[in-house]
Amino acid sequence: MADRNAPNTTVVERSGNSSTILIGIALLIAVLVGGYFLLNQSRNDNVRTDAVTQAASKVGDTADKAGDAAGKTAKDATH
Repeated sequence: MADRNAPNTTVVERSGNSSTILIGIALLIAVLVGGYFLLNQSRNDNVRTDAVTQAASKVGDTADKAGDAAGKTAKDATH
């Protein structure tokens, strides 16, 4: 038989606290914001590269036209 006068012990364990959850959420937000800026920077680099490529192509086309015009002028001058 159990002794009725024996002390009862109750153990309460806490699984975590709110500060740990808040730190986790803050870290998650920081990672998401950092990822957004890295992706956005990559897109901006691609836009700049495309703009420079298009400008170089236009300069090349203009140089070809100028060369054709100079050649035509030289040909006309010799005849």
